[in-house]
Amino acid sequence: MPNLKCPVKVLHVYRTYFPDTQGGGQELIRQICHNTQKHGIESRVFFPSRNPTPNVLKVDETSVYRVKLEFEIASCGFCFGGIGEFRRQVEWADVIHYYFPWPFADVMHFIARPKKPTISTHLSDIVRQQGVMTLYRPLMNKFLSDISVIVATSPQYLSSSETLRPHRGKSRVIPIGIDEESYPEVPDELMSSLEQTNGSGFFFFVGVLRYYKCLDVLLKASADQDFKVIIAGEGPLEDTLKKEAKAIGLDNVQFVGRISDEEKIAFIKLSRAIVFPSFIRAESFGITLLEGAMYEKPLVTADVESGMNYVNIDRVTGLVVEGNSPLALREALVELDRDPKLAEALGAGARERYDELFSGEVMGKNYAALYQELVTGTLS
Repeated sequence: MPNLKCPVKVLHVYRTYFPDTQGGGQELIRQICHNTQKHGIESRVFFPSRNPTPNVLKVDETSVYRVKLEFEIASCGFCFGGIGEFRRQVEWADVIHYYFPWPFADVMHFIARPKKPTISTHLSDIVRQQGVMTLYRPLMNKFLSDISVIVATSPQYLSSSETLRPHRGKSRVIPIGIDEESYPEVPDELMSSLEQTNGSGFFFFVGVLRYYKCLDVLLKASADQDFKVIIAGEGPLEDTLKKEAKAIGLDNVQFVGRISDEEKIAFIKLSRAIVFPSFIRAESFGITLLEGAMYEKPLVTADVESGMNYVNIDRVTGLVVEGNSPLALREALVELDRDPKLAEALGAGARERYDELFSGEVMGKNYAALYQELVTGTLS
């Protein structure tokens, strides 16, 4: 793809971002900002924060603009006081890049009415809040109809999403990608310390501890087993999951809380495999799966019509099991625990698929090309 003749300014709009929170949506935005820089893209990120001081942060990949988060309803943050700042950022930008779902972004979009090209990257359908969806659906459909182009993160999600069905004519697929160079090196002393404390060859999960991660299935699968599971992250179900693990008597499951990027990489490198038990479509992709594949770890996922089935191919990059089945998940974990050579072979397959489809370089080129099409009016 030829370099752009002049920089293109892109405003990324999402309900949260680093350093306030950690999660897959935040990492996707970070990777897009990082991997489009070399193609002449200048980025800013706009989001509401509980503590927006300072309101502007400069980080390696972007500039972060925070406004006051006033309240939340059904996980949707509201920031009416930040609409003025949103307008100013829209004036700065050449392209407005939304990340769905964040219903208040729809509200801001129609208040500001940006006369700029717009993108909505579809992170997931709204699955759980069906009561709210009855009220939100008219606004959602109006918003998606008004957007210039919609991006799905996998062919599976685009083809199976009822939300995107009416808008497939202006949708395209750009798989999530991550850049190995954007991840920090793990100091030897940290690696040694974590290995001494936690051992190696365990199964690793990292993410926000929400309902759609289905970690209760992983806890049940781990009962009365020799293998070890480490769960990293924090979230609304943290206390519930810890109580459930205690009630089951799981001395082989360890919760380590929120961890740094260096610690995350160290845990991945020390693990036997990455495990993602989610069988709910709200889990649309799983960036941690890409991180595991990048470090040559096999993946264990549930069979669900989402990007997880695009990343993980059964017996090629890992094991795919029946959803919501502790027994099926347990059998997969036992198999990998008892067969290190199989785990190593599947890990090599995961890295090969990462190199082919999910590198940050590939994703960056695709998004930069899309931005160019939008600003030059050549979108097909």
